[in-house]
Amino acid sequence: MILSRTPRPAGSRSLVRKVRTGAALRPLYHRLDPASVEEIPFHARDGVRLGLTRIGPGGTDRNTRDDRPAVLLLHGHTASADMFLLPETRNLVDVLLDGGYEPWLLDWRGSCRLPYSETGRKYTYDDVSLYDIPDAVSHIRQRIGDRPLFAVAHCIGSMTLSMSMAAGLVPGLAGVVSQGVFLTPKLAGRMSLSMSVAHELLKKRLDHVPVDFRRVGLWSKYTPLFALASFKADCPDPTCQMLHNSAWGMGASLFVHDNLTETTHDRLADLFGPAPLWIVPHLRRIELARSVVRWHDTDHRYRALPQNALDAAGRIDTPVLLIAGSENKLWLDSQKLCQEVLTHRQPQLDVTYREIPGYGHLDTFLGRGAALDVFGYILDFLDRRR
Repeated sequence: MILSRTPRPAGSRSLVRKVRTGAALRPLYHRLDPASVEEIPFHARDGVRLGLTRIGPGGTDRNTRDDRPAVLLLHGHTASADMFLLPETRNLVDVLLDGGYEPWLLDWRGSCRLPYSETGRKYTYDDVSLYDIPDAVSHIRQRIGDRPLFAVAHCIGSMTLSMSMAAGLVPGLAGVVSQGVFLTPKLAGRMSLSMSVAHELLKKRLDHVPVDFRRVGLWSKYTPLFALASFKADCPDPTCQMLHNSAWGMGASLFVHDNLTETTHDRLADLFGPAPLWIVPHLRRIELARSVVRWHDTDHRYRALPQNALDAAGRIDTPVLLIAGSENKLWLDSQKLCQEVLTHRQPQLDVTYREIPGYGHLDTFLGRGAALDVFGYILDFLDRRR
């Protein structure tokens, strides 16, 4: 097995790791043939460095004519393209390659492979919808020509994609799979309240909430957040407590604990990064509207985005599969709500909903059985439209 980044031996990490201040991408972690992984130098139109990776055929197939449909994979906020490449399980990239597709992985500016959520320039989800996703789609289309291009998007990656689609900035996609949330965000009530209260209490002291206790140490301004996250937690791992028991201190659960392998569980601190608190006002506005809404009302650069993506959903020109775990404690029944609302307001759209029994939010991609329980629905949707 070939890994592009060698894991450190247990116990060899220092308690405090240096914070990255440059825009260099952290290496991907995978078991693929290195010759099949093409890291593409990529900047959005506003000058922000992003990550774009094409996965080609490896081994004896690498020089064959490539007419495979392309699939753009979009991670959630604070995650990265690594979530689609888990070496310890049969991951989504494996399934797509075996199914005859060409995966393209975008690390947009909320990726933990990049430093922007922690030390970089501030942004809103408008920037992701206006720059990151459309620019990546444009670049991919320049490379693939007239081959079909699909998208599979998770969480905030899906939500920002919905705004890009409603703005008409990514027309002609062959199909979209949205996991967790799309046009109608509906957060758990406890998280909605915590998000407002916590932001007001912490915004003058903190600009982000970390997940890796080893980086902050025992005595730091973040210690009370980890202590709160550990309240009534069954797992002793601080990172798991912050994600599974607290959702960055907001009071939600991000996955069904038993669905993760031990290896994936031990890598959570590498798979997810700090959550920036300065993004909370935009997320709060979105949640209150029960729709993806634009943050910038006066800046002319963002006029290409509709004020309310749900109101502009008639511009969506591609079939959409909405999926969500039955145990999603973050976005609740947002996807089911979205399908019902779009069926009523935009009956001409091809929108279907699939609920995955026994799964939460992150484990729909990270779970030990996701290849059997989740990815089959994704592949079936793509196959019927390729």
